[in-house]
Amino acid sequence: MRKQIPISEFPSLVGQEVGVSDWETITQERINTFGVTTGDTQWIHCDPEKAATESPFKTTIAHGFLTLSLIPGMIERTVGFAGTPMALNYGLNKVRFISPVPVDSNVRCRIAVAEVKPFAQGIDVVFNCTVEREGGDKPACVAEWIARFFAA
Repeated sequence: MRKQIPISEFPSLVGQEVGVSDWETITQERINTFGVTTGDTQWIHCDPEKAATESPFKTTIAHGFLTLSLIPGMIERTVGFAGTPMALNYGLNKVRFISPVPVDSNVRCRIAVAEVKPFAQGIDVVFNCTVEREGGDKPACVAEWIARFFAA
């Protein structure tokens, strides 16, 4: 169920988790499509036969940037932002790819509000995003993502 949060409440949510997305499966088709789209078809991602014999993971793994690119959609499906006519992806402060995401893994995103900064037409919200892999002992990716919310 998508949780609705008025943008006026964000200052009071700093330091709090505001949602956890549903699990999503990272299929080989998704990895291959991302590889073709970005021009990164390295065998560690897109050649299951070679990865099975030559990779230390014994299977293909998702691109780190594929994992990162899932964050905005996972947030959108988890948290709605009421009281804003428009929001933009404003960028990233920090990103780390902590552990690999083997093909057919399930991942989800934990979303916390780290900081809220006003600007002339609204607020910037910095989210601490932690992409977890089901059964993993470390996050797959951690990122500080900035969303720019415009006032109504």
